[in-house]
Amino acid sequence: MKELSKKYSHRLVETEEVYEDWKSKGYFTAGDQSKIPYTIVIPPPNVTGKLHLGHAWDNTLQDTAARYKRLQGYDVLYLPGMDHAGIATQAKIDARLQSEGISRYDIGREKFLERAWEWKEEYAGFIREQWGKLGLSLDYSRERFTLDEGLNKAVNKVFVTLYNEGLIYQGERIINWDPQARTALSNIEVIHKEIPGKMYYFKYKVEETGKELVIATTRPETMFADQAIFVHPDDERYKDIVGLHAINPANGESLPIMADDYIDMDFGTAVMKCTPAHDPNDFALAKKYGLKMPICMNPDGTMNELAHKYEGMDRFECREALLKDFEAEGIVDHIEDHPHQVGHSERTGVIAEPYLSKQWFVCMKPLAQAVLDAQKTDEKIGFIPQRFEHTFTQWLENIEDWCISRQLWWGHRIPAWFNNETGEIYVGEHAPEDVENWTQDEDVLDTWFSSALWPFSTLGWPEETEDFKRYYPTDLLVTGYDIIFFWVARMAFQARHMTNNRPFKDTLIHGLIRDAQGRKMSKSLGNGVDPIEVVNEKGADALRFFLSTCSAPGLDTRYDEKKIDAAWNFINKIWNASRYVQMQMGDTKPGEPDFEHLSLADQWILSRLNETIDETVKNMDRYEFGLAGNELYRFVWDDFCSWYIELSKAQLNSDQPEVRANTIAVLVYVLRAILIMLSPMMPFVTEHIYQALELGKKSINLESWPKKAVFTSSKKDVEGMSLIIASIETVREIRQQYSLKPKDRLTVALETREGKPYELSEQAAALLEGMANVDLVTLDPNAEALTREVSGHVLKTPMAELIDLDAEIAKAEKEVARLEKEVTRGEKMLSNPGFTSKAPAAKIEQETVKLEKNRSSLEQAKASLADLQAKAKAE
Repeated sequence: MKELSKKYSHRLVETEEVYEDWKSKGYFTAGDQSKIPYTIVIPPPNVTGKLHLGHAWDNTLQDTAARYKRLQGYDVLYLPGMDHAGIATQAKIDARLQSEGISRYDIGREKFLERAWEWKEEYAGFIREQWGKLGLSLDYSRERFTLDEGLNKAVNKVFVTLYNEGLIYQGERIINWDPQARTALSNIEVIHKEIPGKMYYFKYKVEETGKELVIATTRPETMFADQAIFVHPDDERYKDIVGLHAINPANGESLPIMADDYIDMDFGTAVMKCTPAHDPNDFALAKKYGLKMPICMNPDGTMNELAHKYEGMDRFECREALLKDFEAEGIVDHIEDHPHQVGHSERTGVIAEPYLSKQWFVCMKPLAQAVLDAQKTDEKIGFIPQRFEHTFTQWLENIEDWCISRQLWWGHRIPAWFNNETGEIYVGEHAPEDVENWTQDEDVLDTWFSSALWPFSTLGWPEETEDFKRYYPTDLLVTGYDIIFFWVARMAFQARHMTNNRPFKDTLIHGLIRDAQGRKMSKSLGNGVDPIEVVNEKGADALRFFLSTCSAPGLDTRYDEKKIDAAWNFINKIWNASRYVQMQMGDTKPGEPDFEHLSLADQWILSRLNETIDETVKNMDRYEFGLAGNELYRFVWDDFCSWYIELSKAQLNSDQPEVRANTIAVLVYVLRAILIMLSPMMPFVTEHIYQALELGKKSINLESWPKKAVFTSSKKDVEGMSLIIASIETVREIRQQYSLKPKDRLTVALETREGKPYELSEQAAALLEGMANVDLVTLDPNAEALTREVSGHVLKTPMAELIDLDAEIAKAEKEVARLEKEVTRGEKMLSNPGFTSKAPAAKIEQETVKLEKNRSSLEQAKASLADLQAKAKAE
């Protein structure tokens, strides 16, 4: 038996060697065919950097569930993996190249991809190291990457299938464009932020009449691509100019003036310029009326040849230059401040540009409908909390087609080829045979396209692998509410369409982790927390216990260092309790307790253990880890450490060897159950103690969830034990209230609420008298006694034992003398004309109120003194 050190140190307990030992011995490797399978796939972190606190929270909840299910006897597959994160990773690599004075265009696609894979290996190593620091019980033999060969096969299979079914198409549409990354974005990759802006009102001249029209725009730089002017057909102000033309002040072109009821007659001047290639609503009007759709910007956000002298300028630089020229020419009517919501690229942060582009799209309505239909059946995806199902279904009901092509190099290349001579399109899982006559599409797929296949592609699909047949659909997804749209919904419709199944049975939704002030953690605020720094300073177990129990499902939480310190203190409490148990064990290994010969204290702690097992299982099964953790905390801290260990000391000093031996057996039995139940949340310290005390198997990872102890006990005895504990606590409170020393023995009586004596068993009475240092008696009903309610009963103790009458009389006499002095002072002051004629009214009022208060207090003090003197005389 290895002796536990006197002081708990997470650095001693949480070592790399321990984690490597777990991995090497296969404790986390799935595949036991004799057990029921249970699967969690890790939400793959991006290989853009190291894990943040949100990852740590997400992973801790997953690992807690995985470890719990293993203890319950399941064949658990907790599958690890990482995401290639197209835009984000490419931006990081571009930045690294820029620091070297080169760009990806200098080295070309193949060399760039070599550098990208080097980056992936570098950061995958960091992430695995962090997983180890957190103690995640991952099956590394099945680790996957969203850009590995197997997943590429799955991606190509899905793309080709959807294309052949008419659910993937190529078309020109207005999309969100990231000018920095030079790629298309899907709608949910755009974050809308309110920024200060301007509404510019410019004068347009009607070509045929010379009349001036004032037209407003927030984006003057797009005027070079204007194709028409629109008014409402019912607008009396403009009926006479419909069919005429207006001169575009930006380039002198003649724009037809047209009418459409899309125009809002109450907004601005009710005259709208139409720029089809740079606005989705204008695009719809252009399609309706067959307008041309020229683009006036380059992919990098600079102006193209349509901008004439402004060609080559950045879009915002062009805006300012054009405005300056318009002001000089008298074209500006007026300018208004106009704060408005503007889309920003989620990855690069730049303002996204609405941009006409030829892209690949997924037709979403039929895919979404299949999921919505399934949500009405037994094969629905369960949401915890359930309210997030509404968020999920509402988005699917209002879904738009998904732009899946990205103008990047890092990602799954679109499996489409164009014939060099005919322009024919070939879409297939493999390149065409005469590949030299074909050119593959340069674009790659949106990262989320491959991530959407994660639950089944990681298990070997499209092949009918043994893992796919055994572990799919997966059982649990743990993720934040912020990516229900990005990821959960996409996994749902891809799984439903490609596997005719749900990707997971349940999804546990958590919130965001915020700083102590409730702010979202961000680089700009500098309030982020590195989980590994916390692990190094406080320990993984302390961080994990905090993250497991910090909030209910679906809610945000605040990072609170004090709560992590509290978790560390809890672990320290367990450590010290374990040291106490180890000292009692000595060199012997106790067997099972003798359940036929339990003391009252033994019966009570085992009853409380059984209740805790039930409550913990109930909450763990519902993924209410916070409630489960709090239940374990109360049981360990209050029942086991504060009470049972204290109660055990009398039994350990018994002159009967069998009593001592059985007490040690109960201590070990309860501690072992505690360690096992806490191990999903704090795996390192529970393993260390378990092995040090040699509590059964080679590792706590091989243990089973504790079963309830079976023993005979009366309900009255167990309730009596609870009454004893409450009575001891009450007596201690009374001693503190009346400044009595622990050695001062008191007389107490226990009664029912009806005033009848409550009979404790001989064992219970001995415990109460010994631990509270009291004598249990039956009191005279007429005797003056202090009364306290205790667990539905009444505890009484004679007032005479609590109060030193001589001392109390002396205190009362001193108080009477003080108050008499104050009353005399006040009366003299208020009867003095020199004071009342000169003092402010407020001061006089203050002294009058004070005098009345002192007179009232003096009367009460005299009455109390008289009462005490009468009691002293009676004695």
